[in-house]
This record gives sequence, C-alpha cells and structure tokens, in this order.
Amino acid sequence: MSGGGCSIVWFRRDLRVEDNPALAAGVRAGAVVAVFIWAPEEEGQYYPGRVSRWWLKQSLAHLDSSLRSLGTPLITKRSTNSVSSLLEVVKSTGATQLFFNHLYDPLSLVRDHRTKEVLTAQGITVRSFNSDLLYEPWDVNDAHGQPFTTFSAFWERCLSMPYDPQAPLLPPKRIIPGDASRCPCDTLVFEDDLEKASNALLSRAWSPGWSNADKALTAFINGPLIEYSKNRRKADSATTSFLSPHLHFGEVSVKKVFHLVRIKQVFWANEGNKAGEESVNLFLKSIGLREYSRYISFNHPYSHERPLLGHLKFFPWVVNEGYFKAWRQGRTGYPLVDAGMRELWATGWLHDRIRVVVSSFFVKVLQLPWRWGMKYFWDTLLDADLESDALGWQYISGTLPDGREFDRIDNPQFEGYKCDPNGEYVRRWLPELARLPTEWIHHPWNAPEYVLQAAGIELGSNYPLPIVGIDAAKVRLQEALIQMWQQEAASRAAIENGTEEGLGDSSESAPIAFPQDTHMEERPVEPVRNNPPHGTRRYEDQMVPSMTSSHVRVEEEETSSDLRNSAADNRAEVPTNVTTEQNARETVNHGGLPNVNRNTRVQNNATEMWLRNAAEDSTAESSSSTRRERDGGVVPVWSPPASNFSEQFVDDENGIGASSSYLQRQHPQSHQLMNWTRLPQTG
Repeated sequence: MSGGGCSIVWFRRDLRVEDNPALAAGVRAGAVVAVFIWAPEEEGQYYPGRVSRWWLKQSLAHLDSSLRSLGTPLITKRSTNSVSSLLEVVKSTGATQLFFNHLYDPLSLVRDHRTKEVLTAQGITVRSFNSDLLYEPWDVNDAHGQPFTTFSAFWERCLSMPYDPQAPLLPPKRIIPGDASRCPCDTLVFEDDLEKASNALLSRAWSPGWSNADKALTAFINGPLIEYSKNRRKADSATTSFLSPHLHFGEVSVKKVFHLVRIKQVFWANEGNKAGEESVNLFLKSIGLREYSRYISFNHPYSHERPLLGHLKFFPWVVNEGYFKAWRQGRTGYPLVDAGMRELWATGWLHDRIRVVVSSFFVKVLQLPWRWGMKYFWDTLLDADLESDALGWQYISGTLPDGREFDRIDNPQFEGYKCDPNGEYVRRWLPELARLPTEWIHHPWNAPEYVLQAAGIELGSNYPLPIVGIDAAKVRLQEALIQMWQQEAASRAAIENGTEEGLGDSSESAPIAFPQDTHMEERPVEPVRNNPPHGTRRYEDQMVPSMTSSHVRVEEEETSSDLRNSAADNRAEVPTNVTTEQNARETVNHGGLPNVNRNTRVQNNATEMWLRNAAEDSTAESSSSTRRERDGGVVPVWSPPASNFSEQFVDDENGIGASSSYLQRQHPQSHQLMNWTRLPQTG
C-alpha cells in the first residue's frame, strides 16, 4: 500500500472506469483513493426520485466491484456538505491532489468552484476534466464569440469544429491504492421498505453499471440503429437506444457513443446505405440535443425555473391541482396520454415520442405550469436529468427561441394513430380499453354506444370522460395568449415610461410553487451517519389502477404480489374536483371534443424531437466561464455573461430549431432572451 501523497478521484455522475479522464489522471499520478459522496440535500427540491436512487445504488455497486478488481475500493460518504466531506477525506488520507470531472448545472458549478477554492487554500492541487460532453460549452461560440441561441446553429458548429472530440480512453490496467485505513466507508441507504417491492421489478428490465451500458450501446449500434429513422416514433417497440439512464449517470461516455456511431456512418456511407446514413444523422442529432441541454444550462442559469423568452413570464398558467392529479394518474380521458402516464409511474420510463405527447397535453391543453411537469418527470423517470428535462419542457412550452409555437396543440387522438396505429400501446397500459376496436381506441368518446357496451366500457365510470375538450382548449389557449401579450405590452410601456426598471426585475414574480399533494415535497434532512429510511410519502396518491407490465421490453409479465395488493387497495380515482368531471361532461354536450368527421385535419408538420432517450435525451441549464482551459484545467469560474441577445428563428422540421412562426409573425419585438442577471439568483 502506498502512504501519503495519494490522489483523490471524486466520482459523481461519471460512474465508469472506461474513458474516465479524472480516474486516468489519478492513476498516472500514483496512488488513488476513489470517493463517492452522497449529499442529496444539496440538490434542494431536486432530491433524486425513487427509481433514480435505485439506479444509483446498483451503479455504485457495479463501480465498486470494478475498482476492487483493479486494486482499490470505492469509499462512500454520507454528507450534507460535499466540500467539507472532501476536506475530511483529504486530511484522513494525506492526499495532495484532487481530480474530478465537470458538471454543468448551476449548483454543481458553484459547488465545484468552492471546492477548488477551499482545497487550493489547503495546498491541494485540484484538476478537473471534460467527461460528459463532446466539447466544453465555452469552446462553442459564434463568429462574435457569443453563445448560440438556437440548436441548429449550435450543432452545426459542433459538427464543423476544427478538431474532433477526443478519442475515448481505455480502462486502467491496475490502480495503486492509497491509504484509506483512517477513512471508513459510510453505509448509504437509497430506498426505504415501502419502495423495495416496486424497485424489485426494475431489475427485470434494466441492468445498471458501466459494463452493461457498454453492452447496451453495442446492441443498439448493431441492431435498431440502422432502422432508427424509420422506427424511432413507434411507441410500443424497442426502437430507440435506451441509453439515457446510462448516459445520465455517466456509465457510458458520450464520446464513445459518438465515435462508434460515426464509424458506422462511414461504413454505411461506403456501402451506399442511405437509410443507415439517415438514421445515423438523426441519432447524432439526439446526441447533439443532449449536448445543447448542458450548453443552455451553462450559459443561462435557472433555465429549469425561468422561461428563456422574456414575454412568457406573463402567461396566465392554470393552477389546478385537480387537473395535475388526473394527469399524473393517467385519468385524463385521452387514452394515449393516460397510457403514457401509467407506464411512467409503473416503470420509470417513457418513449421520447410519448414524452412529447404527455408534456404537450400538460402545457397546451391543461395549461398547467410547465415546471410542475418537469418536476414530476424528475421525480419519476429513471433517466431524470435536470438539464435535459428543462430543455424538453421549455421547448414544448415555446419558451426557447427555436421551440414549438405556443399556439400549436397536438391532438392526442391523431398522435395516437401516428405512434400507436394498432392501439397495442394503449391496450397494454389501459386494460379497461383492451376490448375496444382499433378504430375507436384513441377516441372512445366517439364510439357508438353498442361498441362501448360490447367492450365493457362505461365512460365516466370505469374510464373517464375527457377532462378538457380539445376545441375548448384551443379557444382557452388563444385567450391566454392574448392576455399574455397585453400584459407584456403593458410592462414594456411601463419600462419605456421609466416607471419600471425592466423585464425580469421589479416585474418578475416568483415561480409558481409546486403542489403539495404529490411526492414532490423536499425530504427532511437526514442524520449524516445513521442515514435512516426516507420519510413516509403518500404512495396511495400515486398508485395507478390495473398495472399489467413492468416495462415494455419485458417479455413475460409478472407482478409482485405486494405491488398487486397495494395497487388494488389504493386504486386511483378520477379527481373529485367538481370542475373536472362536470366540465368534461358539459364539453361533450356542447361539441367541445374532437370529432372524427369534424376535426380530421392531421397536421403535416414533422413531429418534434424531445429528450431523445439517453443518447436521445436533451435539455438545458446554465452558466459561463471566464477561463478557457479544457481538460486538466481548474474548475471554470462561475461568472456567466449577461446574455440579452436575440437571434432569428431557424427553420428545422425535426424539432428544436423549428420556426416559431406565430411569435415571429405576431410579436417579433418580443423574441429576446430574458436577461438572467436580473433574476433573483436564489436557485
């Protein structure tokens, strides 16, 4: 064993031994002490959800096993302050160097900068590396040295960079262990007794860990990738990469994904395989969207809380917890939306196309605050990723310069026939509709009474009537947009008259608080050493009826008896909020629902991309740097520029980057990014 003078390698969301620059630097420097610090309280309201914690538990066990086989264990610490814990580890091991890989959300940037300051003051050498991106955010700028404000321009620049992303590194052959005898591990508790039954199902569908991530990547590249372009929108089949949880926890390097996919691209180009080339381009774009999420996050702090287009802070969101509960429980009366939400709760997973459908319904039809939906995704997704989720929800909400038009409503009925044409996805997750003919599966309210009776369906009883009619939602959305523009104009006039300092200043209101009637509440601070199980949560509010599957990829359906009994005892109900059911019935009676004869015009706009499953995920957060050092440099100084620039919308039929013609046509003066420096900086 080596004594003092060792190096600490601080693992975070880089849980792999392959292509890990911080680990490679530590091995080159000599003896290594590998450390993981569990300090979820530092995340505030974004405390990791149940399935995310389950994944982390499995991934850490896998990493520990890999490190031990190379010569050193993983030291785990339970803390409420990562910097203090690092300082304790330094003192107990006699370490002289600290290596870690960059993270790009505002909280991590502040924490990492403080880590550098505190440990440098103690005489410790601190070096950090790029492990999560193809290019560092501060290396990708326009001709004027400014950050890009549209995805198309950003990704075009990435693909035309004068140097390729660095090739992935091989795992170390062996690791010389540092002396950690005075640095005992803390036992980390990631689940309580109430969560174990549900978590047991996850292991039948997923295999966390870096070597399993490598297998998943190989399987995708040699299988579904070639037909990715043709099949990527099919909701009920394994047509996407399923890499997003692996990417979020850093079990696989995005550089490795990029390089292996590019090799396939060259191979298919030489073969003249046009379909393969198109699939590769689309998949690489999904990688680009993930890159863009970090880029937005780095350059625009609090993009997970504030709209990036200033005028959208005036939108009159509907604060209706009854609507929110119906959406969560899959009781909206729209089969595709309900199927997606029940799958999400049961499995922690959603196809990216279904994510678009349920989030668009949330924002455009129910007009609920987009941050509520983003937070629920954070609490329930296996691949919950703050940057990617923020980018996706801002895109759907029209709050990005190249996001969707805010006045565009995706009709779940028509979307159903696009991504679930045979109704198999709906039947899997809504067994109460299983006997309904495909002709009516996505709009049962239009089915003749005798068809409903034959299928055993009584609308409003064993399956709800639509919570809001699409036609009524369109009218309400137009009224809300008019109100938004009026308030924005009034604020602008006040600014010009000198009675108000500016957008984002005195006129800025606090974000709408998250509902309390969910499991979104912040967890109580736990004792650092004992780490007891998490506080009891209101599971009965989240149980969904008639779960029949643990994951779309599971061949044989089995259900834990504990979960089955729990689901039966705590069956979700249609919200009792009188406005919900009564309004739905009134809407039906007044022709507010979409009618197959009256409303059959299907939009031909190509469907947008959203968090593109792992290598398909994408989103945004924020901050900027006064340092321009790449690998091996100090942590970037957290000093974001005042970005109050605007850019014309770039037309791109495939999603982020699409023209926002409504805003451009009606209110071109309002297309400016909010000046984040004037926002209250209280994460």
